[in-house]
Amino acid sequence: MAGYLLLRDCLDAIPRSAGCILPTWCADPRRVQDYGRRRLILIRRPGSLGSIADREGGSSPLANETVFKRYEHNPVVTAAAVPRANSIHNSAIVRYGDGYAGVFRVDEIDFSFRLHTGFSDDGIHWHINPDVLQMESPDEEVFVSDHSYDPRLMLVEGTYYLTWCNSIAQGPQIGLARTQDFKTFVQMENPFQPPNRNAVLFPRRINGRFAMLHRPSDRGHTPFGDIFYSESPDLTFWGRHRHVFGPAPGWQSTKVGPGPAPIETEEGWLLIYHGVWTSCNGYLYYAGGALLDLEKPWKVMYRTRDYLLAPTMPYERVGDVPNVVFPSSLIEYPQERKVRLYYGCADTAVGMAEANLDELIEFIKTHSF
Repeated sequence: MAGYLLLRDCLDAIPRSAGCILPTWCADPRRVQDYGRRRLILIRRPGSLGSIADREGGSSPLANETVFKRYEHNPVVTAAAVPRANSIHNSAIVRYGDGYAGVFRVDEIDFSFRLHTGFSDDGIHWHINPDVLQMESPDEEVFVSDHSYDPRLMLVEGTYYLTWCNSIAQGPQIGLARTQDFKTFVQMENPFQPPNRNAVLFPRRINGRFAMLHRPSDRGHTPFGDIFYSESPDLTFWGRHRHVFGPAPGWQSTKVGPGPAPIETEEGWLLIYHGVWTSCNGYLYYAGGALLDLEKPWKVMYRTRDYLLAPTMPYERVGDVPNVVFPSSLIEYPQERKVRLYYGCADTAVGMAEANLDELIEFIKTHSF
Protein backbone atom coordinates (compact mmCIF):
# COMPACT_ATOMS: atom_id res chain seq x y z
CA MET A 1 0.00 0.00 0.00
CA ALA A 2 2.86 2.38 -0.73
CA GLY A 3 1.69 5.94 -1.20
CA TYR A 4 -1.28 5.58 1.14
CA LEU A 5 -2.01 6.60 4.70
CA LEU A 6 -3.68 3.53 6.22
CA LEU A 7 -6.50 4.26 8.64
CA ARG A 8 -7.28 0.99 10.39
CA ASP A 9 -10.24 0.10 12.54
CA CYS A 10 -12.96 0.70 9.94
CA LEU A 11 -11.51 3.77 8.17
CA ASP A 12 -10.79 3.68 4.45
CA ALA A 13 -7.39 4.45 2.94
CA ILE A 14 -6.85 8.05 1.87
CA PRO A 15 -4.76 8.38 -1.33
CA ARG A 16 -2.05 10.96 -1.64
CA SER A 17 -2.35 13.58 -4.37
CA ALA A 18 0.72 15.39 -5.70
CA GLY A 19 2.58 14.49 -2.54
CA CYS A 20 -0.09 15.84 -0.22
CA ILE A 21 -2.46 14.10 2.16
CA LEU A 22 -5.96 15.51 2.36
CA PRO A 23 -7.03 14.52 5.88
CA THR A 24 -10.66 13.92 6.78
CA TRP A 25 -10.10 12.90 10.39
CA CYS A 26 -8.48 14.86 13.21
CA ALA A 27 -5.72 13.28 15.29
CA ASP A 28 -5.14 14.20 18.90
CA PRO A 29 -1.38 15.05 19.32
CA ARG A 30 -1.67 14.24 23.02
CA ARG A 31 -2.30 10.60 22.12
CA VAL A 32 0.63 9.90 19.82
CA GLN A 33 2.96 6.97 20.20
CA ASP A 34 6.17 6.20 18.32
CA TYR A 35 7.25 2.65 17.61
CA GLY A 36 10.53 2.97 15.74
CA ARG A 37 9.73 3.18 12.05
CA ARG A 38 5.97 2.96 12.64
CA ARG A 39 4.03 5.90 14.04
CA LEU A 40 0.70 5.13 15.69
CA ILE A 41 -1.76 7.96 16.12
CA LEU A 42 -4.99 7.55 18.05
CA ILE A 43 -7.77 9.17 16.06
CA ARG A 44 -10.66 10.67 18.02
CA ARG A 45 -14.25 10.98 16.93
CA PRO A 46 -17.36 11.74 18.99
CA GLY A 47 -18.89 8.67 20.59
CA SER A 48 -16.04 6.32 19.77
CA LEU A 49 -12.98 4.94 21.49
CA GLY A 50 -10.83 6.05 18.59
CA SER A 51 -9.04 4.29 15.77
CA ILE A 52 -5.44 3.79 14.83
CA ALA A 53 -3.70 5.35 11.86
CA ASP A 54 -0.55 3.42 11.00
CA ARG A 55 1.92 5.00 8.65
CA GLU A 56 3.86 2.16 7.06
CA GLY A 57 7.53 2.37 6.15
CA GLY A 58 9.39 5.58 5.54
CA SER A 59 12.37 6.88 7.46
CA SER A 60 12.36 7.62 11.15
CA PRO A 61 10.91 11.08 11.91
CA LEU A 62 14.16 11.81 13.78
CA ALA A 63 16.37 11.04 10.78
CA ASN A 64 16.54 14.66 9.63
CA GLU A 65 17.44 16.20 13.00
CA THR A 66 20.34 18.63 12.77
CA VAL A 67 22.02 19.90 15.95
CA PHE A 68 18.74 20.25 17.87
CA LYS A 69 17.59 17.12 19.66
CA ARG A 70 13.97 16.98 20.70
CA TYR A 71 12.97 16.18 24.26
CA GLU A 72 11.91 12.54 24.16
CA HIS A 73 8.69 13.20 26.08
CA ASN A 74 7.48 16.12 23.95
CA PRO A 75 5.22 18.01 24.05
CA VAL A 76 6.01 19.58 27.43
CA VAL A 77 2.81 21.68 27.65
CA THR A 78 -0.62 20.80 26.27
CA ALA A 79 -4.16 22.13 26.60
CA ALA A 80 -4.66 19.84 29.60
CA ALA A 81 -2.74 22.39 31.73
CA VAL A 82 -5.54 25.00 31.74
CA PRO A 83 -9.33 24.56 32.04
CA ARG A 84 -11.22 25.79 28.96
CA ALA A 85 -8.06 25.67 26.86
CA ASN A 86 -8.36 24.53 23.27
CA SER A 87 -4.58 24.73 22.85
CA ILE A 88 -1.42 26.13 24.47
CA HIS A 89 1.48 26.96 22.16
CA ASN A 90 3.90 29.65 20.86
CA SER A 91 4.86 30.65 24.41
CA ALA A 92 7.64 32.63 26.12
CA ILE A 93 9.92 31.07 28.75
CA VAL A 94 12.91 32.47 30.70
CA ARG A 95 15.07 31.57 33.68
CA TYR A 96 13.63 33.10 36.85
CA GLY A 97 15.11 32.69 40.32
CA ASP A 98 16.08 29.06 40.80
CA GLY A 99 13.60 27.90 38.17
CA TYR A 100 11.68 29.13 35.17
CA ALA A 101 8.82 31.50 34.44
CA GLY A 102 6.75 31.87 31.32
CA VAL A 103 3.94 33.67 29.58
CA PHE A 104 1.83 31.20 27.64
CA ARG A 105 -0.49 31.63 24.71
CA VAL A 106 -3.77 29.95 25.67
CA ASP A 107 -6.43 29.70 22.96
CA GLU A 108 -9.72 29.09 24.74
CA ILE A 109 -12.63 26.97 23.57
CA ASP A 110 -14.49 30.10 22.45
CA PHE A 111 -11.36 30.95 20.39
CA SER A 112 -10.38 34.02 22.33
CA PHE A 113 -6.58 34.16 22.57
CA ARG A 114 -5.27 34.98 26.06
CA LEU A 115 -1.97 35.20 27.93
CA HIS A 116 -1.34 33.25 31.15
CA THR A 117 1.72 33.10 33.42
CA GLY A 118 3.34 29.83 34.43
CA PHE A 119 6.16 28.55 36.62
CA SER A 120 8.38 25.47 36.67
CA ASP A 121 11.28 24.09 38.68
CA ASP A 122 12.90 22.33 35.74
CA GLY A 123 11.44 23.93 32.61
CA ILE A 124 9.62 20.70 31.76
CA HIS A 125 6.89 20.24 34.35
CA TRP A 126 4.73 23.37 34.45
CA HIS A 127 2.04 24.90 36.60
CA ILE A 128 0.14 27.42 34.49
CA ASN A 129 -2.07 30.00 36.17
CA PRO A 130 -5.69 29.31 35.17
CA ASP A 131 -6.45 33.05 35.40
CA VAL A 132 -5.76 35.37 32.49
CA LEU A 133 -2.75 37.66 32.88
CA GLN A 134 -3.90 41.16 33.90
CA MET A 135 -1.89 44.29 33.14
CA GLU A 136 -1.74 47.75 34.61
CA SER A 137 -1.76 50.57 32.08
CA PRO A 138 -1.10 54.27 32.68
CA ASP A 139 -3.13 55.10 29.57
CA GLU A 140 -6.63 53.72 28.93
CA GLU A 141 -5.98 53.91 25.19
CA VAL A 142 -3.18 51.36 25.60
CA PHE A 143 -4.88 48.08 26.45
CA VAL A 144 -4.69 44.30 26.10
CA SER A 145 -7.03 42.94 23.45
CA ASP A 146 -9.03 39.71 23.66
CA HIS A 147 -6.89 38.47 20.79
CA SER A 148 -3.40 38.40 22.34
CA TYR A 149 -0.92 35.80 21.21
CA ASP A 150 2.67 34.71 20.43
CA PRO A 151 4.47 36.28 23.44
CA ARG A 152 8.25 36.68 23.82
CA LEU A 153 10.18 37.43 27.04
CA MET A 154 13.51 39.22 27.44
CA LEU A 155 15.61 40.20 30.46
CA VAL A 156 17.09 43.66 29.84
CA GLU A 157 18.96 45.60 32.53
CA GLY A 158 17.32 43.67 35.36
CA THR A 159 13.75 43.98 34.07
CA TYR A 160 11.72 41.36 32.24
CA TYR A 161 10.03 42.71 29.12
CA LEU A 162 7.11 41.01 27.43
CA THR A 163 6.19 41.51 23.79
CA TRP A 164 3.21 39.93 22.07
CA CYS A 165 0.83 40.34 19.16
CA ASN A 166 -1.97 42.53 20.52
CA SER A 167 -4.51 42.40 17.71
CA ILE A 168 -6.96 45.27 17.45
CA ALA A 169 -9.58 46.24 14.87
CA GLN A 170 -6.93 47.87 12.70
CA GLY A 171 -4.78 44.75 12.59
CA PRO A 172 -2.00 42.96 14.51
CA GLN A 173 -0.08 45.32 16.78
CA ILE A 174 3.00 44.83 18.96
CA GLY A 175 2.28 44.97 22.68
CA LEU A 176 5.03 45.82 25.19
CA ALA A 177 4.99 45.40 28.98
CA ARG A 178 7.44 45.07 31.87
CA THR A 179 7.53 43.06 35.09
CA GLN A 180 9.87 42.25 37.95
CA ASP A 181 7.98 39.37 39.56
CA PHE A 182 5.59 37.91 36.95
CA LYS A 183 2.72 39.02 39.15
CA THR A 184 2.47 42.70 38.25
CA PHE A 185 2.78 43.63 34.57
CA VAL A 186 2.78 47.26 33.44
CA GLN A 187 1.80 47.81 29.83
CA MET A 188 3.92 50.37 27.99
CA GLU A 189 3.41 52.44 24.86
CA ASN A 190 2.78 50.60 21.61
CA PRO A 191 6.15 50.55 19.80
CA PHE A 192 4.67 50.74 16.29
CA GLN A 193 1.38 51.22 14.55
CA PRO A 194 -0.32 48.11 13.14
CA PRO A 195 0.13 45.89 11.27
CA ASN A 196 3.29 44.49 12.89
CA ARG A 197 4.17 41.41 14.96
CA ASN A 198 6.95 39.00 16.05
CA ALA A 199 8.82 41.59 18.14
CA VAL A 200 11.84 40.73 20.31
CA LEU A 201 14.14 43.02 22.28
CA PHE A 202 17.90 42.54 22.36
CA PRO A 203 19.16 41.69 25.87
CA ARG A 204 21.36 44.80 26.00
CA ARG A 205 21.50 48.23 24.42
CA ILE A 206 23.16 48.60 21.05
CA ASN A 207 25.32 51.74 20.91
CA GLY A 208 23.43 53.17 23.88
CA ARG A 209 19.93 52.47 22.56
CA PHE A 210 17.35 49.75 23.11
CA ALA A 211 17.03 47.53 20.06
CA MET A 212 14.21 45.43 18.64
CA LEU A 213 13.61 43.01 15.80
CA HIS A 214 10.10 42.87 14.34
CA ARG A 215 8.14 41.87 11.25
CA PRO A 216 5.86 44.43 9.55
CA SER A 217 2.98 42.80 7.70
CA ASP A 218 -0.54 43.47 6.50
CA ARG A 219 -3.84 42.81 8.30
CA GLY A 220 -4.23 39.20 7.27
CA HIS A 221 -2.30 35.93 7.31
CA THR A 222 0.33 37.38 5.03
CA PRO A 223 2.05 35.53 2.19
CA PHE A 224 5.09 37.79 2.71
CA GLY A 225 7.23 39.19 5.52
CA ASP A 226 10.74 40.52 6.20
CA ILE A 227 12.62 41.08 9.46
CA PHE A 228 13.43 44.68 10.43
CA TYR A 229 15.60 46.25 13.14
CA SER A 230 14.70 49.42 15.10
CA GLU A 231 16.22 51.42 17.98
CA SER A 232 14.83 53.55 20.81
CA PRO A 233 16.36 55.78 23.51
CA ASP A 234 13.50 55.12 25.95
CA LEU A 235 11.34 52.19 24.72
CA THR A 236 8.69 54.71 23.66
CA PHE A 237 9.93 56.41 20.50
CA TRP A 238 11.39 54.14 17.83
CA GLY A 239 13.47 54.92 14.76
CA ARG A 240 16.66 54.11 12.84
CA HIS A 241 14.76 51.36 11.05
CA ARG A 242 16.92 48.93 9.08
CA HIS A 243 16.09 45.93 6.93
CA VAL A 244 17.71 42.72 8.21
CA PHE A 245 16.64 39.98 5.80
CA GLY A 246 13.66 38.58 3.95
CA PRO A 247 12.58 35.28 2.39
CA ALA A 248 15.07 33.02 0.62
CA PRO A 249 14.74 29.93 -1.59
CA GLY A 250 13.39 26.69 -0.17
CA TRP A 251 11.79 26.26 3.25
CA GLN A 252 11.89 30.03 3.91
CA SER A 253 10.65 31.24 0.53
CA THR A 254 7.28 32.71 1.60
CA LYS A 255 8.15 34.77 4.69
CA VAL A 256 10.38 34.91 7.75
CA GLY A 257 10.01 36.29 11.27
CA PRO A 258 12.09 36.67 14.45
CA GLY A 259 11.81 33.86 16.96
CA PRO A 260 13.27 34.17 20.48
CA ALA A 261 15.35 37.11 21.69
CA PRO A 262 18.88 36.96 20.25
CA ILE A 263 21.72 35.56 22.37
CA GLU A 264 25.09 37.35 22.38
CA THR A 265 28.03 35.13 21.42
CA GLU A 266 31.63 35.75 20.38
CA GLU A 267 30.58 34.99 16.81
CA GLY A 268 27.73 37.53 16.78
CA TRP A 269 24.09 37.72 17.83
CA LEU A 270 22.58 34.25 17.56
CA LEU A 271 19.07 34.56 16.14
CA ILE A 272 16.67 31.67 15.74
CA TYR A 273 13.89 32.58 13.31
CA HIS A 274 10.95 30.95 11.59
CA GLY A 275 10.66 30.50 7.86
CA VAL A 276 7.56 29.58 5.89
CA TRP A 277 7.20 27.54 2.72
CA THR A 278 3.93 27.41 0.76
CA SER A 279 3.13 23.90 -0.43
CA CYS A 280 0.14 22.53 -2.35
CA ASN A 281 -1.43 21.85 1.05
CA GLY A 282 -0.78 25.22 2.71
CA TYR A 283 1.91 26.83 4.84
CA LEU A 284 4.71 24.86 6.53
CA TYR A 285 6.75 26.50 9.31
CA TYR A 286 10.42 25.72 9.97
CA ALA A 287 13.16 27.06 12.27
CA GLY A 288 16.41 28.51 10.97
CA GLY A 289 19.38 30.34 12.44
CA ALA A 290 21.46 33.43 11.73
CA LEU A 291 24.46 35.27 13.16
CA LEU A 292 24.16 39.07 13.19
CA ASP A 293 26.91 41.65 13.66
CA LEU A 294 27.27 42.59 17.34
CA GLU A 295 27.31 46.37 16.83
CA LYS A 296 25.28 46.54 13.62
CA PRO A 297 22.72 43.77 14.06
CA TRP A 298 21.01 44.57 10.78
CA LYS A 299 24.08 43.16 9.04
CA VAL A 300 23.80 39.40 8.53
CA MET A 301 27.09 37.50 8.71
CA TYR A 302 25.67 33.98 8.37
CA ARG A 303 22.21 32.59 7.71
CA THR A 304 21.23 28.96 7.37
CA ARG A 305 20.49 27.52 3.97
CA ASP A 306 19.36 24.31 5.71
CA TYR A 307 16.67 24.40 8.37
CA LEU A 308 17.44 23.70 12.02
CA LEU A 309 14.07 22.16 12.86
CA ALA A 310 11.25 20.93 10.64
CA PRO A 311 7.71 19.70 11.40
CA THR A 312 8.34 15.96 11.24
CA MET A 313 6.91 14.59 14.48
CA PRO A 314 3.19 13.74 14.74
CA TYR A 315 2.55 16.50 17.31
CA GLU A 316 4.16 18.99 14.87
CA ARG A 317 2.29 17.72 11.82
CA VAL A 318 -1.19 17.35 13.29
CA GLY A 319 -3.08 20.05 15.19
CA ASP A 320 -5.07 23.24 14.77
CA VAL A 321 -2.53 24.48 12.22
CA PRO A 322 -0.70 21.45 10.78
CA ASN A 323 3.00 21.28 9.90
CA VAL A 324 4.31 24.01 12.20
CA VAL A 325 7.38 24.44 14.39
CA PHE A 326 7.34 28.00 15.73
CA PRO A 327 10.47 28.93 17.77
CA SER A 328 9.61 31.34 20.58
CA SER A 329 12.10 30.93 23.48
CA LEU A 330 15.82 30.20 23.64
CA ILE A 331 17.60 29.72 26.97
CA GLU A 332 21.38 29.63 27.26
CA TYR A 333 23.29 27.50 29.79
CA PRO A 334 26.80 29.03 29.57
CA GLN A 335 28.60 26.54 31.80
CA GLU A 336 27.25 23.60 29.83
CA ARG A 337 27.62 25.36 26.46
CA LYS A 338 24.04 24.36 25.76
CA VAL A 339 20.85 26.06 24.58
CA ARG A 340 17.26 24.97 25.08
CA LEU A 341 14.67 25.91 22.47
CA TYR A 342 10.93 26.05 23.19
CA TYR A 343 8.66 26.08 20.17
CA GLY A 344 5.01 25.87 19.20
CA CYS A 345 3.85 22.56 17.72
CA ALA A 346 1.10 22.77 15.08
CA ASP A 347 -0.52 25.68 16.99
CA THR A 348 -1.56 23.09 19.58
CA ALA A 349 1.20 22.37 22.12
CA VAL A 350 4.68 23.43 23.31
CA GLY A 351 7.73 21.38 22.40
CA MET A 352 11.34 21.56 23.55
CA ALA A 353 14.69 20.73 21.96
CA GLU A 354 18.31 21.21 23.01
CA ALA A 355 21.59 21.81 21.19
CA ASN A 356 25.25 22.28 21.99
CA LEU A 357 25.94 26.00 21.51
CA ASP A 358 29.26 25.54 19.71
CA GLU A 359 27.81 22.92 17.37
CA LEU A 360 24.84 25.18 16.65
CA ILE A 361 27.05 28.14 15.75
CA GLU A 362 29.27 25.93 13.59
CA PHE A 363 26.22 24.49 11.82
CA ILE A 364 24.97 27.98 10.99
CA LYS A 365 28.38 29.02 9.66
CA THR A 366 28.92 25.90 7.54
CA HIS A 367 25.36 25.61 6.22
CA SER A 368 24.95 29.25 5.25
CA PHE A 369 24.15 30.91 1.93
